Amino acid sequence: MSDKPFVLEVDQGVDPAAAPPVPEAEARANGVARVLAGRRRSRLGAFAAWAFGALVSFVLSVAAYDFVARLLAANTVLGAVAFGVVALAVGAALLLALRELAGIARLARLDGLRARVAGADTLATARGAVDAVAALYGGRADQAWGLARLAERRADVMDADALLRLAEVELLGPLDAAARAEVEGAARQVATVTALVPLALADVATALYANLRMIRRIAEVYGGRSGMFGSLRLMRRVFGHLVATGAVALTDDMIHSVAGGGLLSKLSRRFGEGVVNGALTARVGLAAIEVCRPMPFAALAKPGVTETVGRALAGLFSRGEG
Repeated sequence: MSDKPFVLEVDQGVDPAAAPPVPEAEARANGVARVLAGRRRSRLGAFAAWAFGALVSFVLSVAAYDFVARLLAANTVLGAVAFGVVALAVGAALLLALRELAGIARLARLDGLRARVAGADTLATARGAVDAVAALYGGRADQAWGLARLAERRADVMDADALLRLAEVELLGPLDAAARAEVEGAARQVATVTALVPLALADVATALYANLRMIRRIAEVYGGRSGMFGSLRLMRRVFGHLVATGAVALTDDMIHSVAGGGLLSKLSRRFGEGVVNGALTARVGLAAIEVCRPMPFAALAKPGVTETVGRALAGLFSRGEG
């Protein structure tokens, strides 16, 4: 083996940033993301959370019982009213708990579908996975045309990969566009508030609210409507995906391509922070799309941060020289 250095001639007109990711590295990152997403919670932590919740529920129940009992002894009418109010509060809490459980079940259904699609390597398993995805969107009016197109063309497809790609194009294409619109709107909101509102911590509060709302709306787009606790759990998974895939860092090259040549040096510090926060929000949104999507990206191109932020901030920050 020669000890001489190896020199590779590269065309000067080629942009290295535009090169596709290394397949092996991307596959390893996706594998780590799946492991982190599927990792079970600690049994000790789950038991501690259950014990704390049981204690709080018991204390509140005893306090409510004592309050109603004392009020009934003092005044029958007021006691009856208090009993009715407490009963309504308990019923509302039970309904909220049921809604949260249903939301968590819907998110788990999306995870199961994505794993089923990824493991479909034969025509029979691909047909079963496509049927499951179609059943997920069977009752939605906005998916009627795509379901009809899929039903019309699937009989002619005799290859598993081709069938999965057909289902992805017909069913998830419009949903991807709607999800990208949610990401662009959230990025635009965060960038605008950061750039124009001088109040301390206003950008932080806006970013937290916008990101949580964006993730929840993206889940709804793909059929995984969730409640408050489900949304928090989903946000935790999204950030776990970001960490696993190394998508948290924001490079100067990406900011330069998003904001335009020399824009950050021409505008104020607040406008530069607005672009950065908007780009970070876009990264979170695109990760949420990958987490909530019932099928992995194959036939359709995965949206990029640069183009997403460019569309979100079009007209908000001027790109012209000036």
